[in-house]
Order: sequence, then structure tokens, then C-alpha cells
Amino acid sequence: MASKIYRNATEALAGQLRDGMTLMSGGFGLCGIPDALIEAVKASGAKDLTVISNNAGIDGVGLGKLLETRQIKKMISSYVGENATFAKQYLAGELEIEFNPQGTLAERIRAGGAGIPAFFTRTGVGTQVAEGKETREFDGHAYIMERSLFADIALVHAWKADEEGNLVYRMTARNFNPMMATAAKLTIAQVEELVPCGELNPDHIITPGIFVQRIVKLDQIEKRIEQRTVRKRA
Repeated sequence: MASKIYRNATEALAGQLRDGMTLMSGGFGLCGIPDALIEAVKASGAKDLTVISNNAGIDGVGLGKLLETRQIKKMISSYVGENATFAKQYLAGELEIEFNPQGTLAERIRAGGAGIPAFFTRTGVGTQVAEGKETREFDGHAYIMERSLFADIALVHAWKADEEGNLVYRMTARNFNPMMATAAKLTIAQVEELVPCGELNPDHIITPGIFVQRIVKLDQIEKRIEQRTVRKRA
């Protein structure tokens, strides 16, 4: 069996990117984002991308890098309030946005990975979220239909992996990464630690290696904080 391990993010993405494709990018805020893989997407020059991610990073960080180079055509997101470039492009009509309630976005991705094409939810009923969507009544309550999401490539960040691609996440990095890993034709994981098979406690594995096709071991990682809040000195 061919090795899943690649020397760097550029090699892991080589020959896989094309204009107009759909990418998923895991993490929450700036925590647990696949920054090295995003940098490789930037270097590839692939454009007109649809990107599914909880947020769009901040200016110059995370997916903000791809916004600055105008490689993203459409964002399917929940929260984008920290990115001035995002707001500027959207208000200028240069960027498409598909906003989702955060739980709905998570469930659309989870459903995609589970092979469920659509589901009904009460979230968004009676708001702009429901516009243009099928509505049905169940047990006396109105529900709107949401379509699942499935990408060409999922870019995820994990704490540990073994050589078969079994993944363990740590703290906030567990947001969106596990479900995205199941919801794409090709899943590439950047990891902080890589261990031999058998070293991971089976009870700690969150994403089974069957979902992961390529692994990149990071030499170093910079963990940023969006907004540092500290208590005032007395």
C-alpha cells in the first residue's frame, strides 16, 4: 500500500487543485486551521474557489490569505466578522456568500459525510435563512430543508496522526475538522505529531484513517489568538 505521508503541503496538494473546485477548511477562528495547506493553495494560484469554512480567518491569516489574492469566489460560512477584506469584497459584489447558522453548517457537513443528501431543521424558520427553501410541517412545527455539503478536497488540522491517517484532535481544533474529514473526495491532514501505527490509543482516535488519504507532518506551527483579552491590573 502506498504511503499516505507527504513531505510538505505543496507535495500533498500537487496535481489535485484546479480552478472552480470546492474546498473545506477546518478549525474555528484561528484555532485548528490548516494554515500550511491554505498557504499551499495560495501558492498554487487556483482561483474561483468555493470554500466551506466556519469563518474566513482574519486579514492576512488563514483563509484571509486567499481572499487577499482573490482566489475565493464563494464562501459558505457561519461567521465572518473579523475580516475587513471579506466585508469589502462582499459589499463590492466581488464575493458570493452563503450564510448559515453555525449548527446548521455543522450538520450540513456531517450529513454530507454520512451520505445524507438533505435534512429538515427548525433553525431559521421565519427568517431570511428560509428564503427559497422547501418548508414542511412536522408535529405541528414548521421546518426548512437544508442540503448537505460535500467537497472536492477537505483540508484539516489534527494534533496527532499515525501512518495510516488515524487522527486525534486537541481542544478547539476539534471544531469542524472531524466532520470535514469525512465529507470530501480527498482529505488531506496537516498534523503536529506523527507516530507509528499502534502508538495511538484506539479510544482516543476521532477520525479513522479510512477517511484520510494524505498526511503532512508540520515542522513548526504558530498558534495565533484572534483577540487577546486580559484582566486589567488592579
